[in-house]
Amino acid sequence: MNDLTAAVTERLAHVYDPELGVSVVELGMVREVATDGQGVVVTVALTTSGCPLRTQIERDIREAVASLDGVGSVRLAFAVMSGDEKRAAMSVARSAAQRRAPATTLGASTPVLAIASGKGGVGKSSVTANLATGLARSGLAVGVLDADVLGFSLARLLGVDGEVQARQGKMQPLVQRVGDGEIRLLSMGLLADEDQALLWRGLIAQKAVAQFIEDADWSGVDYLLIDTPPGTGDIAMTLARLLPAMGQLLVTTPNRAAQRVAARAADFARKSNIRVLGVIENMSAFTCGCGERHAIFGEGGGGELATQLGVPLLASIPLHGAVAHGGDAGRPLAASEADDGLFAALAARIRNDVAPPAGAIGCSARLLDAIERAVGHA
Repeated sequence: MNDLTAAVTERLAHVYDPELGVSVVELGMVREVATDGQGVVVTVALTTSGCPLRTQIERDIREAVASLDGVGSVRLAFAVMSGDEKRAAMSVARSAAQRRAPATTLGASTPVLAIASGKGGVGKSSVTANLATGLARSGLAVGVLDADVLGFSLARLLGVDGEVQARQGKMQPLVQRVGDGEIRLLSMGLLADEDQALLWRGLIAQKAVAQFIEDADWSGVDYLLIDTPPGTGDIAMTLARLLPAMGQLLVTTPNRAAQRVAARAADFARKSNIRVLGVIENMSAFTCGCGERHAIFGEGGGGELATQLGVPLLASIPLHGAVAHGGDAGRPLAASEADDGLFAALAARIRNDVAPPAGAIGCSARLLDAIERAVGHA
């Protein structure tokens, strides 16, 4: 690379894709910068040959390069990105969007866990309600955001009722004591009639979720659990942009069809730079009163999915009538002694292994504590 082509490349690093807001160089759109007897030739790779922003990109590049000393003329050649180039460019764009994520009231090290699924009907909301309850029973303050704004259910599942208030310009989640801890909930179920259909397009639903994050007071929570709508649509992308440190807990049922759909949700997470922390298999085998075990929805899907993704299988929650009864009554199974360790064990694993709460003693602190104890006994 001669001095002129180096100067052109440096100048192009300040030309931004008008839609993504990222440098065309960083996106890999500048395939080649060359000089010939007539001036500079820039080869630009577009995501599609019919890119509607081609004219604006061409104009911006011409203006940036033409203003350099020693450039007589500027010619552009256009190409189309390969599949791998497009995926790399979108990964860069997502990372840049996450770096620009707006400030929230969450603590910098507060674990944010998205409870996700590839499809509806796998019991994701009931898992969210019971996991939140299990964590709260251990003395933690657990924020719960019902991001399924068109299919909200957590207010009923958790038995939370009341009117959301604002203080100092921030929505205040409704608080419910659970054992030694508490749950702080925001849900459309607290703002709209439970039987009322919300006729919202995707953009409005996205804005509602953004408000629940940006315009709400989540300060002081030890965890934020997010019940996400099924699939990989607009709201999932909004959450990935606003909460770049978020991790994902993937809920599936044991059957292979649900497992394969759930794998798509994991693929979305990883392409969005979201960590997949583990798999929760829900509605696994049912054990009747006689002690006989029935795999009604098949078996093995959760374990196979965890192996496929290289993450732990965090729990296999059996099909249990008390889960449904607890949800209908607004008293999750995890709040009662009848839990029999099901959700308590999952909560303990999250708390002690997968995502310890902010302020938990880390490896260095444990080592220092051990040294101090040894010195004290010496």
